[in-house]
Amino acid sequence: MKFITRPFVKRNLKFFSNLIFAGACFVFLLTTLSAQAQDGEESQGFVVDKIVAKVDNYIVLKSEVDKAYLDYVTNQGGRGNPDEIKCQFLAILIRNKLMLAKAEIDSVVVTDEEVDANTDRRIGIITSQYGDISELEKAFGKTMEQIKGEVRDMVREQMIVSEMERTITKDLTVTPAEIKKFYNKIPKDSLPFLDAEAEVAQIVRVAKISQQQKEQTKGELLAIRDELLRGADFATLAKKYSADPSVATNGGDMGWAGRGRMVPEFEAMAFKLKPGEISMPFETDFGIHIMQLVERRGNEYHSRHILMSPSPSKEDLKVAEKYLDSLRTVIKSGKLTFQAAAKEYSDDMTTKGNGGFFADENGGSKIPYKDLDPVVYFAIDSMKTGTISMPLVYRTEDQKEAVRILFYKSKTAAHELSLKDDWNKLQTATLNEKKNGILNRWFNKVRQDVFISIDPSFNFCGILD
Repeated sequence: MKFITRPFVKRNLKFFSNLIFAGACFVFLLTTLSAQAQDGEESQGFVVDKIVAKVDNYIVLKSEVDKAYLDYVTNQGGRGNPDEIKCQFLAILIRNKLMLAKAEIDSVVVTDEEVDANTDRRIGIITSQYGDISELEKAFGKTMEQIKGEVRDMVREQMIVSEMERTITKDLTVTPAEIKKFYNKIPKDSLPFLDAEAEVAQIVRVAKISQQQKEQTKGELLAIRDELLRGADFATLAKKYSADPSVATNGGDMGWAGRGRMVPEFEAMAFKLKPGEISMPFETDFGIHIMQLVERRGNEYHSRHILMSPSPSKEDLKVAEKYLDSLRTVIKSGKLTFQAAAKEYSDDMTTKGNGGFFADENGGSKIPYKDLDPVVYFAIDSMKTGTISMPLVYRTEDQKEAVRILFYKSKTAAHELSLKDDWNKLQTATLNEKKNGILNRWFNKVRQDVFISIDPSFNFCGILD
C-alpha cells in the first residue's frame, strides 16, 4: 500500500512523500527504456530529449518524469493531482542525481562485481519478456551489448543511490506513539480503503536429484564436451544447452573473476585447468557444469561454462511429498508450529526467515489477494483459514522441481485503514515518512554543494524554494 500526501502546504513541504521511494526510480528508468521499444520515442506525447533538470553533470529528462507518472497511473490508479505527483517524481529524481554527485565527492562506490551481478539479473528479466534475444534487439533497435550497457549504467546509479540512502538514514526507528500520531494526522474522510488480504505461509522441499539422474546429465554434458573438442563454437552450444540465465547475453563467458567470487567448486576447477582446457562434468549447488579456462593471471581467471540442471524423476518427487506429508502430521499434532518448521526445514530462502510467510515489499505478511501468485491463490481458494494443505508439486522461481505445503493463516476483508488491523502497514508508512523527512533535510543542507538548475516549466513545483 502507498500513502499519498494531501495537497502541498508550501508546495515543497512533501516532495519526498511516502508515494515515492528511491528504489522505485530504477523501475521507472527501466520503464523508460522499455517504453522506447514498445511505444516508439514519440509515443504517448512524450518529449524524449528535453532536459528538465541538471545536477552538476547529471541530467533529468522530461520523458523520465512523464513515464514515471504513466507507470504510477497504470499500477497505482493515479490518485492525486497530476501536477503535484509529477513534481514529486521530479524531486526524487533530482534528489537521486544529487546523491550521485555527492557520492563522487564523498568517494562512495559500489564494486563492479555487484553491478555486473545485478545487471545480469535485470537483463534476464527484460529478455524473458521477449523470449528471444533477436526479438529484444529488434524491439529496442539496439544490440544486446548496447542494451546491457544502458541497463548497467542504470543499475550502478541506483546501487550508489541506495548506498547513500542507507548511510543517511541508518539506525532509523519509530515508536508506537509516532505511529499513532501518523495515523491521527490522516483526515478521517481520507482514510485509504484496503483490498482484501491473506496471510499465507509455505514450507518447500526441493526434490533431491537421484544419482541416476545426475549420471544421465553428466552423459549429456560429455557429449557436448566432445563436440567442443571437435571444434564446435562454445557460445553457440552454451546458448543451446546451458541453464544459466546469463547465457542469453554472454554465451557462457563468465569474464574475469578473482578468488572468492564464485562458488568453491567452480573456483577450484578454474585453478585446476590449463588455459584452453575443457573440464570433465563437475557439480555445484547450481547444477552440473563443464568449464573451459580461457586465461589465468595470478589470482584471477577468465572462464566460460555450460550448466545443466538434472530434472528429478517421479520417484524423487514422491520422496519429497512423503517428507512434507510427515512434517505436516507433526505440525497438526501440535508438537511443532508451522513457523518453526519453516525456519528449520524449508528449502525456500525467501520465505523461511519469515516463518514461511509470503511478504509484501515492506516485509508485511498480509498480502492483497490480487498480488498473490495465481497458483497460491487457487490453492487456498478451496481451503479454510487455519488449515494446512496437502503436499503440492510446483516449480520454484529458479525453475527447480519442488513440493510445498501451504498454511492459510488468515484472511482480512476489504476495509478502511485502521490502527487495529493495519499496525504493520502504518509502522512502515511512519518509518517512510520519517525517512523522507531526513532525506528532505539532507537535500536542503547539501544542495548548496552542487550546481542545480530546473527548467522554468517546473518552477511551480518550488523544489528549490
